[in-house]
Amino acid sequence: MTATAVVTGASSGIGAATARGLAESGYTVILVARRAERIGALAEELAKEGHSARAHALDVTDRAAVDAFADSLPSCDVLVNNAGGAIGTETVASGDPADWRAMYEVNVIGVLHMTQALLPKLVASGDGTVLVVSSTAGHAVYEGGGGYVSAKHGAHTLTATLRLELCGEPVRVVEIAPGMVKTDEFSLNRMRGNADAAEAVYAGVPDPLTAEDVADTIVWAVTRPPHVNIDLLVVRPRAQAAQHKVHRVPRDEA
Repeated sequence: MTATAVVTGASSGIGAATARGLAESGYTVILVARRAERIGALAEELAKEGHSARAHALDVTDRAAVDAFADSLPSCDVLVNNAGGAIGTETVASGDPADWRAMYEVNVIGVLHMTQALLPKLVASGDGTVLVVSSTAGHAVYEGGGGYVSAKHGAHTLTATLRLELCGEPVRVVEIAPGMVKTDEFSLNRMRGNADAAEAVYAGVPDPLTAEDVADTIVWAVTRPPHVNIDLLVVRPRAQAAQHKVHRVPRDEA
């Protein structure tokens, strides 16, 4: 029987690239996201290429819907918790609690919902993998990132705790923490649709990571031999030495 991988946030960016990478590696991929049309189109595209994929529209913050989704799956071997995102760059003093709550709900509670709902099937598989796409924001702090940083620290500690609690069970727990990744939507959403502000995040940075770079890392971690657990892998572009240390070149040299 072909192993099944569930990928959340699969409608764009890292999630879509990861779904493609796992499908190409032979998994039956279940694409999960709120935007049914986007994941439906990707599932159809993968199927035309001879891969096994199907879409399931789902909001990971809706526990009842998550439980119903989990009940509908006959089995699950891999769960990639990728759904997440950032809202705004306000300071702690000026941040909107509603934005903080929304980020926590998707980046932490969404991971909790999906992991709790699918964990029995992951254990039953005899060789399960829970992978959480966190962020370097989950390992360092920076001004203007308080809400997102707090949420990603939550995702990191959830993952590390789960690994301790599942010791002895046939389930690996992996965290992939990307640094600066340029995708079509992440910074645009964070900047509330301001395209100029979103583009300025990457201004002068030679070769920020792409969604495919991160997906490559995820697929590599998932496809290690069953006894090999990649606890934590931080992946950044060469131009980024730390959250606060990024090499930028003048526009005409970029």
